[in-house]
This record gives sequence, C-alpha cells and structure tokens, in this order.
Amino acid sequence: MHDLIDPSAKNTREPQYQRCVELQKHGLTPLGMMTNQAWQDDPKHLLFTLSRYKFVAKMFRDFESVLEVGCADAFGTRIVVQETHTLTAVDFDPVFVDDVNSRMDSKWPFQCFTHDILSGPVPGCFDGAYALDVLEHIPPTSEDDFITNIAASLPSHGVLIIGSPSIESQVYASEASKAGHVNCKNAIGLQRLMKRHFHQAFVFSMNDEVVHTGYHPMAHYLMALCCGKRASPLP
Repeated sequence: MHDLIDPSAKNTREPQYQRCVELQKHGLTPLGMMTNQAWQDDPKHLLFTLSRYKFVAKMFRDFESVLEVGCADAFGTRIVVQETHTLTAVDFDPVFVDDVNSRMDSKWPFQCFTHDILSGPVPGCFDGAYALDVLEHIPPTSEDDFITNIAASLPSHGVLIIGSPSIESQVYASEASKAGHVNCKNAIGLQRLMKRHFHQAFVFSMNDEVVHTGYHPMAHYLMALCCGKRASPLP
C-alpha cells in the first residue's frame, strides 16, 4: 500500500491535476463488493457494466425520481444519480445493502434499503425505474410478478428499463455466471414479456459497452425501454 500524499507537501507537475492530490484528504473511493470482484477477476467487465448505467442515466436525464431494483453494490448507481434529481435503490440481499450504505458519499446521496421485489412493490411513486442484470435471476414463473411489482411504483407516464444477458450469450458465459441465470431471453421473448405490461417496449442490442439497434441474435446483452403502462397486465 502506498502512503497517502499530504496535499500541503506535494504538488503535481501540472496544476490542473492538483485536485487529485486534494481529494486524498476526502478519502479515496472504495470499490463496492461486487465491483471489486469484477475488477479482480475480469476488469473489462466493469466497463460493460458501467456503460449500462450510462444508458439508463441518459434516458432518465432530469427525471424527478428514479427507482433501481436489484442494485447489488450500487457502484454504478452514481452515474444515474448524476443525471437525475432523487434516486432510491433496493436489493433483496442485506449484505450488499450494508456495503452500499457504508460507502455512501454525501456528495452523491441516494436512499438504499433491503426489499424483495417479488414480495410486493417498493413504497412510493417514481418517474422511472430500472433493473440491470436482475431479470435473468428471476424464475420464469415469477417474471410477471417481478414486472408487475416494479410497474406498480410507476405512474401512467412512467418509464421502465430492463437490462439482461441474451439467451444467445450463455454459451460464452462462465460457469459462475450461468449458475444464477435461470431466465435469459432472446429479444422477441423479452419484448413479449414487457408488452404484457406496457404498450410500448423498445429493445436494443448491446455488445461490450456499445448499445445499438443491430441484429438481436448477435447481441450479448439486451436493453428494453418500456413506456405506456397498461392498466392491467395482459394474460
């Protein structure tokens, strides 16, 4: 470990970088538990994950209130916080929620608490909601409850974004990754699920860090942007 630099004693060769030294007084930001695992085992995957958060942040720019379902360590959540007014994040695992709250930065605050979305909606009303890398962990028998309970916290004009690995990508997934993936879909399957709950569901392809409108069967990851909530889900 390197000793922390004393900002009063050290100056960078170029003055515009002195901010880097000054921030050490505030403290270096630690990685979240899951982000640290990715950084140790597969660093490039961190870029892919953060790009998904950037897509959400740009779609939800200037939204008054946003809900994240299945936040895990919420390391990427700050990207969405940067573009929105208030954010609430939930996860069903208290281990990750405790990690999130232990690292909460007063400059980038958001509410985070334990909640199992399959048990019911998150209290409150939000302009937008999103769940990244969660649907694939939800058993197919519970997927409609999953979407219904998220949508219950949205008004009629609310927007939902769901991100999930494609079924086509699973032949390349690691054994650890596949162990938790019980409900990956192709683009048509994802759109059908979402259109049972929303009038419109726009499905984007994603390969590595790039979101695009390319050929869905070649997409490693899928992003569905849904709007026009139905009064009740279709059968």
